[in-house]
Amino acid sequence: MTRFKPMPAAFLAAFAATLSAGSACAAPDLKVALIAGKTGALEAYAKETETGFMMGLEYLTGGKMEINGRKIKVIVKDDQSKPDLGRTLLAEAYGDDKVDIAVGTTSSGSALAMLPVAKEYKKVLIVEPAVADEITGSKWNKYIFRTARSSMQDALAAASTFKQGSVGFLTQDYAFGRDAVKAAKEALAATGSKAVVVHEEYAPAAATDFTAPTQRIFDALKDKPQPRVLQIVWAGPNPLTKVANMKPERYGIAVAPGGNILPVMKTWKAYAGTEGTIFYYYGFPKNKMNDWLVAEHIKRFKMPPDMFTAGGMAAAGAVVAALQKVPNANGDQMAAAMEGMSFETPKGTMSFRKEDHQALQPMYHFRIKKDQKNEWDLLELVREIPVADMPLPVKNKR
Repeated sequence: MTRFKPMPAAFLAAFAATLSAGSACAAPDLKVALIAGKTGALEAYAKETETGFMMGLEYLTGGKMEINGRKIKVIVKDDQSKPDLGRTLLAEAYGDDKVDIAVGTTSSGSALAMLPVAKEYKKVLIVEPAVADEITGSKWNKYIFRTARSSMQDALAAASTFKQGSVGFLTQDYAFGRDAVKAAKEALAATGSKAVVVHEEYAPAAATDFTAPTQRIFDALKDKPQPRVLQIVWAGPNPLTKVANMKPERYGIAVAPGGNILPVMKTWKAYAGTEGTIFYYYGFPKNKMNDWLVAEHIKRFKMPPDMFTAGGMAAAGAVVAALQKVPNANGDQMAAAMEGMSFETPKGTMSFRKEDHQALQPMYHFRIKKDQKNEWDLLELVREIPVADMPLPVKNKR
Protein backbone atom coordinates (compact mmCIF):
# COMPACT_ATOMS: atom_id res chain seq x y z
CA MET A 1 0.00 0.00 0.00
CA THR A 2 1.37 3.37 -0.96
CA ARG A 3 1.63 5.67 2.01
CA PHE A 4 1.01 9.42 1.75
CA LYS A 5 4.17 11.40 2.38
CA PRO A 6 3.71 14.93 3.75
CA MET A 7 5.19 17.68 1.61
CA PRO A 8 8.11 19.56 3.17
CA ALA A 9 7.09 22.71 5.04
CA ALA A 10 9.39 24.85 2.89
CA PHE A 11 7.66 23.60 -0.27
CA LEU A 12 4.22 24.33 1.18
CA ALA A 13 5.31 27.86 2.15
CA ALA A 14 6.65 28.51 -1.34
CA PHE A 15 3.44 27.14 -2.88
CA ALA A 16 1.33 29.39 -0.64
CA ALA A 17 3.44 32.38 -1.56
CA THR A 18 2.95 31.59 -5.23
CA LEU A 19 -0.81 31.40 -4.77
CA SER A 20 -0.78 34.69 -2.87
CA ALA A 21 1.22 36.41 -5.60
CA GLY A 22 -1.10 35.01 -8.23
CA SER A 23 -4.13 36.31 -6.35
CA ALA A 24 -2.58 39.75 -6.11
CA CYS A 25 -1.88 39.76 -9.83
CA ALA A 26 -5.48 38.79 -10.47
CA ALA A 27 -6.73 42.00 -8.85
CA PRO A 28 -6.46 44.71 -11.53
CA ASP A 29 -5.77 48.34 -10.76
CA LEU A 30 -8.64 50.68 -10.06
CA LYS A 31 -8.38 53.26 -12.82
CA VAL A 32 -9.48 56.86 -12.33
CA ALA A 33 -9.39 59.56 -15.02
CA LEU A 34 -8.77 63.14 -13.92
CA ILE A 35 -9.52 65.62 -16.70
CA ALA A 36 -8.52 69.25 -16.11
CA GLY A 37 -7.81 72.41 -18.09
CA LYS A 38 -4.07 72.45 -17.38
CA THR A 39 -3.38 74.64 -20.41
CA GLY A 40 -4.98 78.05 -20.85
CA ALA A 41 -6.68 80.66 -18.70
CA LEU A 42 -7.76 78.23 -15.97
CA GLU A 43 -4.38 76.52 -15.61
CA ALA A 44 -3.91 77.58 -11.97
CA TYR A 45 -7.28 76.13 -10.98
CA ALA A 46 -6.55 72.85 -12.77
CA LYS A 47 -3.17 72.38 -11.13
CA GLU A 48 -4.64 73.01 -7.69
CA THR A 49 -7.39 70.47 -8.39
CA GLU A 50 -4.85 67.82 -9.37
CA THR A 51 -2.73 68.49 -6.28
CA GLY A 52 -5.75 68.27 -4.00
CA PHE A 53 -7.03 65.13 -5.68
CA MET A 54 -3.74 63.27 -5.27
CA MET A 55 -3.33 64.45 -1.68
CA GLY A 56 -6.90 63.35 -0.98
CA LEU A 57 -6.24 59.84 -2.26
CA GLU A 58 -3.07 59.72 -0.18
CA TYR A 59 -4.86 60.82 2.99
CA LEU A 60 -7.88 58.57 2.58
CA THR A 61 -5.82 55.45 1.83
CA GLY A 62 -3.24 56.05 4.55
CA GLY A 63 -0.57 56.57 1.92
CA LYS A 64 -1.11 53.13 0.35
CA MET A 65 -2.96 54.46 -2.72
CA GLU A 66 -5.13 51.36 -2.81
CA ILE A 67 -8.70 50.34 -2.00
CA ASN A 68 -9.47 46.82 -0.81
CA GLY A 69 -6.02 45.69 -1.90
CA ARG A 70 -6.33 47.14 -5.43
CA LYS A 71 -3.91 49.85 -6.46
CA ILE A 72 -5.35 53.16 -7.64
CA LYS A 73 -4.03 54.35 -10.99
CA VAL A 74 -4.81 57.99 -11.85
CA ILE A 75 -4.73 58.94 -15.54
CA VAL A 76 -4.48 62.72 -15.94
CA LYS A 77 -5.64 64.35 -19.18
CA ASP A 78 -5.45 68.03 -20.20
CA ASP A 79 -8.57 69.21 -22.06
CA GLN A 80 -7.17 72.77 -22.37
CA SER A 81 -10.68 73.97 -21.33
CA LYS A 82 -11.89 73.12 -24.84
CA PRO A 83 -15.33 71.41 -24.95
CA ASP A 84 -14.57 69.25 -27.99
CA LEU A 85 -11.33 68.03 -26.48
CA GLY A 86 -12.96 67.40 -23.11
CA ARG A 87 -15.61 65.23 -24.76
CA THR A 88 -12.97 63.31 -26.72
CA LEU A 89 -10.71 62.72 -23.74
CA LEU A 90 -13.52 61.41 -21.55
CA ALA A 91 -14.60 58.99 -24.29
CA GLU A 92 -10.97 57.90 -24.59
CA ALA A 93 -10.76 57.39 -20.83
CA TYR A 94 -13.91 55.26 -20.66
CA GLY A 95 -13.41 53.43 -23.95
CA ASP A 96 -9.67 52.96 -24.42
CA ASP A 97 -8.26 53.34 -20.91
CA LYS A 98 -11.16 51.43 -19.34
CA VAL A 99 -11.29 53.71 -16.30
CA ASP A 100 -13.67 52.80 -13.52
CA ILE A 101 -14.68 56.37 -12.73
CA ALA A 102 -13.78 59.86 -13.98
CA VAL A 103 -13.37 63.32 -12.43
CA GLY A 104 -13.42 66.65 -14.26
CA THR A 105 -13.24 69.32 -15.41
CA THR A 106 -12.17 72.92 -14.85
CA SER A 107 -14.23 74.75 -17.48
CA SER A 108 -18.01 74.65 -17.29
CA GLY A 109 -18.23 74.59 -21.09
CA SER A 110 -16.01 71.53 -21.27
CA ALA A 111 -17.83 69.85 -18.38
CA LEU A 112 -21.19 70.31 -20.11
CA ALA A 113 -19.79 68.71 -23.25
CA MET A 114 -18.64 65.71 -21.21
CA LEU A 115 -21.99 64.91 -19.59
CA PRO A 116 -23.51 62.92 -22.50
CA VAL A 117 -20.33 60.83 -22.73
CA ALA A 118 -20.85 59.54 -19.19
CA LYS A 119 -24.39 58.55 -20.13
CA GLU A 120 -23.24 56.86 -23.34
CA TYR A 121 -20.66 54.72 -21.53
CA LYS A 122 -22.83 54.28 -18.40
CA LYS A 123 -19.96 55.35 -16.15
CA VAL A 124 -19.90 57.84 -13.29
CA LEU A 125 -18.42 61.29 -13.81
CA ILE A 126 -17.72 63.41 -10.72
CA VAL A 127 -17.70 67.07 -11.76
CA GLU A 128 -15.02 69.18 -10.10
CA PRO A 129 -14.57 72.18 -10.15
CA ALA A 130 -16.98 73.40 -12.91
CA VAL A 131 -19.91 75.40 -11.49
CA ALA A 132 -22.53 75.93 -14.24
CA ASP A 133 -26.02 75.22 -12.90
CA GLU A 134 -26.95 73.24 -16.02
CA ILE A 135 -24.53 70.49 -14.97
CA THR A 136 -26.90 69.40 -12.22
CA GLY A 137 -29.84 71.04 -13.98
CA SER A 138 -31.16 70.77 -17.52
CA LYS A 139 -28.10 68.90 -18.89
CA TRP A 140 -27.85 66.39 -16.04
CA ASN A 141 -28.08 62.61 -16.26
CA LYS A 142 -27.99 59.91 -13.59
CA TYR A 143 -24.24 59.24 -13.96
CA ILE A 144 -23.33 62.84 -13.05
CA PHE A 145 -22.32 63.78 -9.51
CA ARG A 146 -20.82 67.12 -8.50
CA THR A 147 -18.53 67.76 -5.53
CA ALA A 148 -17.92 71.33 -6.75
CA ARG A 149 -20.31 74.01 -5.61
CA SER A 150 -22.74 75.35 -8.22
CA SER A 151 -23.31 78.92 -9.38
CA MET A 152 -26.58 78.86 -7.46
CA GLN A 153 -24.82 77.86 -4.25
CA ASP A 154 -22.42 80.77 -4.73
CA ALA A 155 -25.37 83.06 -5.33
CA LEU A 156 -27.33 81.82 -2.33
CA ALA A 157 -24.32 82.36 -0.10
CA ALA A 158 -23.94 85.94 -1.33
CA ALA A 159 -27.68 86.57 -1.14
CA SER A 160 -27.70 85.53 2.50
CA THR A 161 -25.55 88.62 3.21
CA PHE A 162 -27.79 91.04 1.22
CA LYS A 163 -30.95 91.63 3.22
CA GLN A 164 -32.01 94.84 1.47
CA GLY A 165 -30.71 97.69 -0.68
CA SER A 166 -29.43 97.84 -4.26
CA VAL A 167 -26.99 95.60 -6.11
CA GLY A 168 -25.01 96.03 -9.33
CA PHE A 169 -22.98 93.24 -10.97
CA LEU A 170 -19.66 93.29 -12.78
CA THR A 171 -18.86 89.93 -14.33
CA GLN A 172 -17.44 88.20 -17.40
CA ASP A 173 -19.28 87.96 -20.68
CA TYR A 174 -19.38 84.19 -21.02
CA ALA A 175 -21.27 81.25 -19.54
CA PHE A 176 -19.78 81.53 -16.05
CA GLY A 177 -20.65 85.21 -15.61
CA ARG A 178 -24.12 85.13 -17.11
CA ASP A 179 -24.97 81.98 -15.19
CA ALA A 180 -23.80 83.66 -11.98
CA VAL A 181 -25.99 86.76 -12.40
CA LYS A 182 -29.03 84.69 -13.35
CA ALA A 183 -28.48 82.60 -10.23
CA ALA A 184 -27.99 85.73 -8.11
CA LYS A 185 -31.41 87.07 -9.04
CA GLU A 186 -33.05 83.77 -8.22
CA ALA A 187 -31.10 83.52 -4.98
CA LEU A 188 -32.23 86.92 -3.74
CA ALA A 189 -35.83 85.87 -4.23
CA ALA A 190 -35.28 82.43 -2.68
CA THR A 191 -33.71 83.84 0.49
CA GLY A 192 -36.41 86.46 0.96
CA SER A 193 -33.98 89.32 0.47
CA LYS A 194 -35.44 92.73 -0.30
CA ALA A 195 -32.32 93.75 -2.23
CA VAL A 196 -32.91 94.70 -5.87
CA VAL A 197 -30.52 94.12 -8.81
CA VAL A 198 -30.45 97.47 -10.60
CA HIS A 199 -27.66 96.98 -13.16
CA GLU A 200 -25.49 94.30 -14.80
CA GLU A 201 -22.23 94.75 -16.68
CA TYR A 202 -20.67 91.97 -18.73
CA ALA A 203 -17.04 92.67 -19.63
CA PRO A 204 -14.86 90.58 -21.96
CA ALA A 205 -13.22 87.69 -20.12
CA ALA A 206 -9.77 89.07 -20.95
CA ALA A 207 -10.62 92.69 -20.12
CA THR A 208 -8.00 94.84 -18.40
CA ASP A 209 -9.75 98.23 -18.51
CA PHE A 210 -12.90 98.39 -16.35
CA THR A 211 -13.39 102.16 -16.33
CA ALA A 212 -16.48 102.37 -18.53
CA PRO A 213 -18.48 99.42 -17.14
CA THR A 214 -17.65 100.38 -13.55
CA GLN A 215 -18.77 103.98 -14.10
CA ARG A 216 -22.03 102.75 -15.59
CA ILE A 217 -22.62 100.69 -12.43
CA PHE A 218 -21.82 103.74 -10.27
CA ASP A 219 -24.31 105.84 -12.25
CA ALA A 220 -27.02 103.18 -11.90
CA LEU A 221 -26.48 102.70 -8.15
CA LYS A 222 -25.67 106.17 -6.83
CA ASP A 223 -29.25 107.30 -6.23
CA LYS A 224 -30.70 103.92 -5.27
CA PRO A 225 -31.67 102.80 -1.74
CA GLN A 226 -28.87 101.88 0.67
CA PRO A 227 -26.94 99.74 1.20
CA ARG A 228 -25.50 99.93 -2.32
CA VAL A 229 -23.32 96.99 -3.31
CA LEU A 230 -21.18 96.38 -6.38
CA GLN A 231 -20.81 92.61 -6.59
CA ILE A 232 -17.80 91.34 -8.58
CA VAL A 233 -18.08 87.80 -9.95
CA TRP A 234 -14.88 86.95 -11.78
CA ALA A 235 -12.81 83.87 -12.67
CA GLY A 236 -9.10 84.58 -12.87
CA PRO A 237 -7.34 87.88 -12.01
CA ASN A 238 -9.97 89.90 -10.16
CA PRO A 239 -10.70 93.56 -11.08
CA LEU A 240 -11.23 94.58 -7.43
CA THR A 241 -8.17 96.83 -7.35
CA LYS A 242 -9.15 98.74 -10.47
CA VAL A 243 -12.75 99.10 -9.30
CA ALA A 244 -11.66 100.25 -5.85
CA ASN A 245 -9.28 102.81 -7.37
CA MET A 246 -12.32 104.51 -8.88
CA LYS A 247 -13.50 105.23 -5.30
CA PRO A 248 -16.99 103.74 -5.18
CA GLU A 249 -17.32 105.14 -1.65
CA ARG A 250 -17.95 108.56 -3.24
CA TYR A 251 -21.38 107.24 -4.10
CA GLY A 252 -21.91 105.28 -0.92
CA ILE A 253 -21.17 102.03 -2.76
CA ALA A 254 -19.47 99.06 -1.12
CA VAL A 255 -17.60 96.52 -3.23
CA ALA A 256 -18.28 92.81 -2.54
CA PRO A 257 -15.82 90.49 -4.28
CA GLY A 258 -16.43 86.79 -4.61
CA GLY A 259 -13.69 84.67 -3.09
CA ASN A 260 -10.70 83.93 -5.28
CA ILE A 261 -7.46 81.98 -5.21
CA LEU A 262 -4.86 83.01 -2.64
CA PRO A 263 -2.40 84.72 -5.06
CA VAL A 264 -5.24 87.03 -6.13
CA MET A 265 -6.60 87.72 -2.64
CA LYS A 266 -3.16 88.58 -1.26
CA THR A 267 -3.29 91.72 -3.42
CA TRP A 268 -6.41 92.90 -1.56
CA LYS A 269 -4.70 93.99 1.68
CA ALA A 270 -5.50 97.65 1.00
CA TYR A 271 -9.20 96.84 1.18
CA ALA A 272 -9.36 95.66 4.79
CA GLY A 273 -12.91 95.44 6.03
CA THR A 274 -14.34 94.57 2.61
CA GLU A 275 -16.71 91.60 2.85
CA GLY A 276 -17.65 88.81 0.48
CA THR A 277 -18.39 85.09 0.33
CA ILE A 278 -16.20 82.12 -0.54
CA PHE A 279 -16.57 78.34 -0.73
CA TYR A 280 -13.25 77.55 1.01
CA TYR A 281 -10.46 79.34 2.83
CA TYR A 282 -7.88 77.20 4.56
CA GLY A 283 -8.33 78.80 7.99
CA PHE A 284 -12.10 78.39 8.24
CA PRO A 285 -13.05 74.66 8.44
CA LYS A 286 -12.13 72.93 11.69
CA ASN A 287 -11.77 69.18 11.15
CA LYS A 288 -9.09 66.50 11.03
CA MET A 289 -8.95 66.24 7.24
CA ASN A 290 -8.48 69.97 6.74
CA ASP A 291 -5.87 70.11 9.51
CA TRP A 292 -3.86 67.44 7.67
CA LEU A 293 -4.28 69.17 4.31
CA VAL A 294 -3.15 72.55 5.63
CA ALA A 295 -0.12 71.14 7.49
CA GLU A 296 1.02 68.89 4.64
CA HIS A 297 0.47 71.50 1.94
CA ILE A 298 2.51 74.08 3.84
CA LYS A 299 5.23 71.49 4.41
CA ARG A 300 5.40 70.53 0.74
CA PHE A 301 4.64 73.79 -1.07
CA LYS A 302 5.49 76.53 1.48
CA MET A 303 1.97 77.95 1.31
CA PRO A 304 -1.51 76.90 2.47
CA PRO A 305 -3.93 74.96 0.26
CA ASP A 306 -6.23 76.98 -1.96
CA MET A 307 -9.89 76.75 -2.95
CA PHE A 308 -9.42 74.31 -5.80
CA THR A 309 -6.97 72.20 -3.80
CA ALA A 310 -9.78 71.59 -1.32
CA GLY A 311 -12.13 70.85 -4.22
CA GLY A 312 -9.78 68.23 -5.61
CA MET A 313 -9.56 66.61 -2.20
CA ALA A 314 -13.36 66.57 -1.93
CA ALA A 315 -13.55 64.78 -5.29
CA ALA A 316 -11.05 62.21 -4.01
CA GLY A 317 -13.28 61.67 -0.98
CA ALA A 318 -16.21 60.91 -3.26
CA VAL A 319 -14.17 58.57 -5.48
CA VAL A 320 -12.86 56.55 -2.54
CA ALA A 321 -16.29 56.30 -0.91
CA ALA A 322 -17.90 55.22 -4.19
CA LEU A 323 -15.30 52.54 -4.97
CA GLN A 324 -15.57 51.20 -1.43
CA LYS A 325 -19.32 50.86 -1.85
CA VAL A 326 -19.16 49.32 -5.34
CA PRO A 327 -15.80 47.54 -5.81
CA ASN A 328 -16.72 46.27 -9.28
CA ALA A 329 -17.29 49.90 -10.40
CA ASN A 330 -20.43 49.00 -12.33
CA GLY A 331 -21.81 52.36 -13.44
CA ASP A 332 -25.47 51.68 -12.72
CA GLN A 333 -24.76 50.13 -9.34
CA MET A 334 -22.40 52.96 -8.46
CA ALA A 335 -24.85 55.68 -9.51
CA ALA A 336 -27.51 54.09 -7.29
CA ALA A 337 -25.12 53.69 -4.35
CA MET A 338 -23.89 57.29 -4.57
CA GLU A 339 -27.35 58.85 -4.30
CA GLY A 340 -27.47 60.33 -0.82
CA MET A 341 -23.90 59.13 -0.17
CA SER A 342 -21.87 61.04 2.42
CA PHE A 343 -18.11 61.45 2.17
CA GLU A 344 -15.35 63.32 3.95
CA THR A 345 -13.87 66.57 2.61
CA PRO A 346 -11.74 69.43 3.95
CA LYS A 347 -15.02 71.32 4.51
CA GLY A 348 -16.40 68.49 6.62
CA THR A 349 -18.88 65.81 5.64
CA MET A 350 -20.70 66.40 2.36
CA SER A 351 -23.61 64.46 0.89
CA PHE A 352 -24.85 64.04 -2.66
CA ARG A 353 -28.48 65.11 -2.87
CA LYS A 354 -30.58 62.26 -4.27
CA GLU A 355 -32.58 64.46 -6.62
CA ASP A 356 -29.71 65.88 -8.69
CA HIS A 357 -26.47 64.52 -7.19
CA GLN A 358 -25.25 67.99 -6.16
CA ALA A 359 -23.01 67.93 -3.09
CA LEU A 360 -24.58 70.00 -0.33
CA GLN A 361 -22.00 72.01 1.57
CA PRO A 362 -21.52 75.06 3.80
CA MET A 363 -20.15 78.35 2.48
CA TYR A 364 -18.36 81.21 4.23
CA HIS A 365 -18.96 84.93 4.74
CA PHE A 366 -15.55 86.62 5.06
CA ARG A 367 -14.00 89.98 5.82
CA ILE A 368 -10.56 91.03 4.56
CA LYS A 369 -8.26 91.30 7.57
CA LYS A 370 -6.74 94.59 8.63
CA ASP A 371 -3.89 93.06 10.64
CA GLN A 372 -2.38 90.29 8.56
CA LYS A 373 0.36 88.28 10.28
CA ASN A 374 1.89 86.94 7.05
CA GLU A 375 1.34 86.96 3.29
CA TRP A 376 -1.33 84.24 3.50
CA ASP A 377 -3.18 85.51 6.57
CA LEU A 378 -5.85 87.21 4.49
CA LEU A 379 -9.40 86.63 5.70
CA GLU A 380 -11.38 86.48 8.91
CA LEU A 381 -14.58 84.52 9.26
CA VAL A 382 -17.76 86.52 9.70
CA ARG A 383 -20.06 83.49 9.58
CA GLU A 384 -20.21 79.95 8.30
CA ILE A 385 -23.30 79.78 6.09
CA PRO A 386 -24.99 76.42 6.73
CA VAL A 387 -26.73 74.35 4.08
CA ALA A 388 -30.07 75.15 5.72
CA ASP A 389 -29.64 78.85 4.85
CA MET A 390 -29.17 78.10 1.15
CA PRO A 391 -32.44 76.69 -0.29
CA LEU A 392 -30.94 75.17 -3.42
CA PRO A 393 -33.69 74.45 -5.99
CA VAL A 394 -33.84 71.20 -7.97
CA LYS A 395 -33.68 72.03 -11.68
CA ASN A 396 -33.09 68.76 -13.44
CA LYS A 397 -35.67 66.72 -15.37
CA ARG A 398 -35.45 63.32 -13.82
